[in-house]
This record gives sequence, structure tokens and C-alpha cells, in this order.
Amino acid sequence: SEHPLAKAVLEYAFHFHFFGKLPSSKDGIEQRKEQILSQWLLEAEDFSAVPGKGVQCLINDKKVLIGNRALMNENGVTVPPEAESFLVDLELNAKTGILVAYDSSFVGLMGIADPLKREAAVVVEGLKKMGIHPVMLTGDNWRTAQAVAKEVGIEDVRAEVMPAGKADVVRSLQKDGSIVAMVGDGINDSPALAAADVGMAIGGGTDIAIEAADYVLVRNNLEDVITAIDLSRKTFNRIRWNYFFAMAYNVVAIPVAAGALFPLTGLQMPPWLAGACMAFSSVSVVCSSLLLRRYRKPRLTTLLQITVE
Repeated sequence: SEHPLAKAVLEYAFHFHFFGKLPSSKDGIEQRKEQILSQWLLEAEDFSAVPGKGVQCLINDKKVLIGNRALMNENGVTVPPEAESFLVDLELNAKTGILVAYDSSFVGLMGIADPLKREAAVVVEGLKKMGIHPVMLTGDNWRTAQAVAKEVGIEDVRAEVMPAGKADVVRSLQKDGSIVAMVGDGINDSPALAAADVGMAIGGGTDIAIEAADYVLVRNNLEDVITAIDLSRKTFNRIRWNYFFAMAYNVVAIPVAAGALFPLTGLQMPPWLAGACMAFSSVSVVCSSLLLRRYRKPRLTTLLQITVE
């Protein structure tokens, strides 16, 4: 599997079983890893990913399942009570429990923690200050989702949602009159990214997610979500100001150039001056737009000072 969690498990296996036996050089480590893989990594056949549930394959003509409870239940695998209790403890501590079965028998489980980005809680609070209602959409279980949501300050949580279900949630919010922005990084987020009014893909995410999104946050930093929204608002405010200025300017200048004041005051605008005034109108709007080059993104420490404009 190319899933980041699969790579994490493989790296852990290397360090756990072969700690102290790997060469010091990078090239030597890679060569040693290839040797180890050829020695003990079994050949998997008929590998397939089950969206929102896990993966499955055949090893020595026996079916191997790696995933969540739903995958185990679908294949008639019984999870022992002690394993279920340990799984619940993992979930309550914001960890994801990965169950493993071989030939329809439960053989073990792994607990994987995806550490929160240090800026996550501050960014969520900043979004609230901007008048944005954050919603968590995840395919993970309710316990893990609630634990993570509590840590970052999100009240609206939708857990155990399949990839197509995420897109359905986005459409449901849109039907209620909301403008929806979706932030995601995985294959499972792609349908929702495409369905949202604005899709933002994390730069370190999958190619499919990046293709489905409207924005790509290349720095892989959630603070850029705030920056994108703040810059967009300032851009629209600048557009509104330019329209207002141009309309007000023309409402006053065009009648004067046409000689509307001549019968009353004798004031007459020469053609060259009228042309210069028209050019000034265009130049002033362009200069106003160029002021956006002076934009400075909000610092992480001042995100909470941002309010609805």
C-alpha cells in the first residue's frame, strides 16, 4: 500500500526488528532494507484497497485483512473482548486502531497516532473569529474523532464517513445555503474537494486530492488556510472599493466633461483635460489594486486578532 500509515508501519518494523543492525550511511541503509525485504517480506497477491475500511490481499493463498471494525465484520472476523477493550482505549486517546486478520482469524492490532499540527487549535479558533463554522469530516471512528475534535476545539463532528459520504455532507451544507470550503490531503477527500465551493489540498497530500482541489497549500501548513481566506477577503474588498470609486468618479466627471455646468457657471472642460481625467480614473484603479502587493499574511500569534470584516 502507498498509504502514509502503511509506510509508517513498515518503518517501525525496520527499527523494531533490526535496530542497531543497519549501516550508518544512507545508501547502506537503503541497500540493507532491500536485502531485508527480500528475506522476510512475503509476496502479496490480489491486493486491493477497500475505501474507508482498509486493505486486503492473499498471502500463501490465505486472505489477509488490515483495517477497521467494518472490514472485520464484513468478512466474519471476530474480535476478542480483550482486543476490543484495548481498541477502545486507543480510540479514547485519539489513536487509530488497525486490526489484522489472517485466514478469517484475528491475529492482532496496531495503534497509530497521527500527531496534530502544532498550529491546528489556533487555526480553528482563528476561523471561528473570522465567522467561519468549522466541521470535521473523517472516516475514523467516533471515539477518535471526538478526542481529536475536543483537542482542536471543533464542536461539529461527522465521523465514520465514507469518501462518497463526505461529498454528500458538503452538498447538504450547500443546500442549507452555506458556502463550503473543504481542506483535505487524501484520496478519500477527493470527492468532497471536488464538490465544495472551494477545495484546498495540503501540498504533501496525494496527487488525486491535489488535482481535485482549487487551491494547493504548498507549505503543508494549516496557517495558510487562514492566509488564503484573509487574502481572498481583502482582494474582494479591494475590488468593491475600486468599483465604488470608479462609479462615483464617473458620475461626477462625465457630466462635467459633457458641459453640464457650463450654462450655470460657464465652466468648460477642454478635451485634453477630459482625456487626462479619464486616464487618471484608470490609473487610480490600477494603483489601488497594486496596493495588494503590500499584503502581509497574519502571523500565527496574531490569528486570534482577525475578526469578520
